Amino acid sequence: MIKVAFGKLFYFSLIFLQANLVSENSFMDNLLFFLDSIHPLSEELRTYLLRTVKSRNLRKKAFLLRPGHVCRCIYFIQRGLLRAFYLKGDLEVCSWFMKEGDICVSIESFYVQKESYEFIQAIEDCEFFYITYEELEFIYSNFIEFNVIGRVLTIKYLQLWAQQLYAIRMKTAKERYHWLMKYYPELLLRVPQKHIAGYLDITPETLSKIKGIRLV
Repeated sequence: MIKVAFGKLFYFSLIFLQANLVSENSFMDNLLFFLDSIHPLSEELRTYLLRTVKSRNLRKKAFLLRPGHVCRCIYFIQRGLLRAFYLKGDLEVCSWFMKEGDICVSIESFYVQKESYEFIQAIEDCEFFYITYEELEFIYSNFIEFNVIGRVLTIKYLQLWAQQLYAIRMKTAKERYHWLMKYYPELLLRVPQKHIAGYLDITPETLSKIKGIRLV
């Protein structure tokens, strides 16, 4: 059942890639369809989500979150691309990219409601739908079916996180780049090279050598 749900998750990501071509109402319909494909939603939950889910825009290079602030909301990306990173001295360490169809959240800050140590910044103009921490907790407490949905989504992102950790920790610089090119080729077209290098834990010079590009 979970394997089927994963297939639907990735299918829904393709729907999100077209999100900028549909209306806000159509996007909400797709969001409800996606959630319902994991586990059937009650009419009461549908009504609550339609009443509660809000929208927000974020301009390119603007910050969704900064260190020292608490992540109060969990976001569903309709359009755009963001990066999560933290500072190690003067070095920016990129930990994750989030695009259409992804959930965007600072995990520890949101779920524990504590100050964040990371930045979340828009690489492109972005559009989100979101709910607050309190609203999510209300949903979990009052709509039992959403606990199944939350579990499936959590498993998905834990799996992705484990794959990323293995790739970054256990592979050579060249293998990391080819891993990214194989599984996330669109990031190579949308993300500045300095951020790609930071994500792969290599220098921009090393990345250029791997790609066979002469530095000017």
